[in-house]
Amino acid sequence: MSLIQNPILPGFNPDPSIVRVGDDYYIATSTFEWYPGVQIHHSRDLRHWQLIKRPLDRAAQLDLRGDPDSGGVWAPCLTHADGLFWLIYTDVKRRDGAWKDSHNYLVTAPAIEGPWSDPVYLNSSGFDPSLFHDQDGRKWLLNMIWDHNKTGGDRFGGIVMQEYSVEDHALIGPVRNIYRGTDLKLTEGPHLYLRDGWYYLLTAEGGTGYDHAVTMARSRDLFGPYETDPAKHILTARGTDGLLQRTGHADIVETQDGQHYMVHLCSRPLDETRALPAGAGGIHADDVRRSPLGRETAIQKLIWEPGEFPRLSHGGNAPADSVPAPGLPDHPFDPVPELVTFSPEGLPIDLQWLRTPYPERLFSLTERPGALRLYGRESPGSQFDHALVARRQQHLAFTAEAELDMTPGDYQHFAGLIAWYGRFKFHYLAVTANDDGARVLTVYSCAADWPDARVSYPVDQIPLPATGTIRLGCDVDGAVLRFRYATDGDWSDLGIALDQSAISDEAGNGPGSNFTGAFVGVCAHDTSGRGRPADVLNFRYAGRDHG
Repeated sequence: MSLIQNPILPGFNPDPSIVRVGDDYYIATSTFEWYPGVQIHHSRDLRHWQLIKRPLDRAAQLDLRGDPDSGGVWAPCLTHADGLFWLIYTDVKRRDGAWKDSHNYLVTAPAIEGPWSDPVYLNSSGFDPSLFHDQDGRKWLLNMIWDHNKTGGDRFGGIVMQEYSVEDHALIGPVRNIYRGTDLKLTEGPHLYLRDGWYYLLTAEGGTGYDHAVTMARSRDLFGPYETDPAKHILTARGTDGLLQRTGHADIVETQDGQHYMVHLCSRPLDETRALPAGAGGIHADDVRRSPLGRETAIQKLIWEPGEFPRLSHGGNAPADSVPAPGLPDHPFDPVPELVTFSPEGLPIDLQWLRTPYPERLFSLTERPGALRLYGRESPGSQFDHALVARRQQHLAFTAEAELDMTPGDYQHFAGLIAWYGRFKFHYLAVTANDDGARVLTVYSCAADWPDARVSYPVDQIPLPATGTIRLGCDVDGAVLRFRYATDGDWSDLGIALDQSAISDEAGNGPGSNFTGAFVGVCAHDTSGRGRPADVLNFRYAGRDHG
């Protein structure tokens, strides 16, 4: 019997929505402030997955400039009906405090590759929208509703439903609150299924941290009342110490031969961070479990008997590290190349940038053939024009390298290799100039929501040759990051160990906590406003065994 090893989508790939069309399976996941929006992976066997599309790729569909860290695209829902793919998504413009500005949209396409339509605006009453196609052809939008007048978990005001009119391209009719969840609260992430005369409502509860859970309820009537599963939570890692933690926000798919599988988000906290003292290295969280890879996607096999609530096939409600495969023919994909070179055809699909639908302001693939020219824009704290191109960290240990050609004009012009979580969580190996205009190398570290980036001592400013390319590298092993560089000849280690666990969901307590995951990539900044460039000649990412 072949097994599916979890997670199936390693690295930052949360809030999975799964659909099968014929023999093809597709999973859509959240991308938050990263552009283009929504990742779609493809599989034919539920074991092997390949990133094939990010459909929200133009300003008419998505403009994330000004969105906060961990705002932007939340919880997409991908379905297929009437010969079309239907993609629902949220753009969160504010996520902190009592109010949330969360705008929900719909786009469609005849094929997963597109063309994807301009969006239809739906509502802004809450987030985690999904679309249910009923057997009579009517369509219903579900989302959690946000109640800013309440506090804490009570702000999650239940799951609401409203009809969507294909003819009017709008929501019509009354809004019905169909389910308010359990005492775990924070009820969100709804998906609805019709099976054996029952409407089954799948939700996520308990927040996206270590109390996260998947809850199911059902009703004979579309509008309820919905009765919660007597087992309460079909899946949760709450109170366990297994590999997969923070399990929740799920969706279910039926295979060609009637088997059922549930995809869900999870995380894998680093073992070595469990003993880290609170407050170390600018870390403010009392719970020191850290998951630099962010929230990933895993899969569980279900047993769903007619007229019954589904159950995990291995028993209980804790996630399994591996599950039986459905017996489909193996369909592996070619591995992603470690070495990235640049061509005018566009960035490799694994690379993304931040927020803007106008990447030509940030970089060019044609101005210097064979190179990625980054235009130095605003500071690393910018929520608007930030010239950063990066890929997900998908391994607990990895090596990343970049070759940079850059002559800084002054200390306001800097570029290099960066380990990135958000505007207040990064480690940055930067080429810049000192006060006298000479080229130097330095490290800026802004870990775990520390309020300011600071030079990491004992590294202050390392002299560099005035001209010539510079190779920059980092080696990450779990919670430790080490930078190195080379001009001519061998690599030189900088002699410092930085806390990579601080580049994670759980580290810190300020804006940007909880929702995305670590990236590694290249960037350029010019806080003078002159847009001075830096050229990246190549970039390499290679995962390796941790420990």
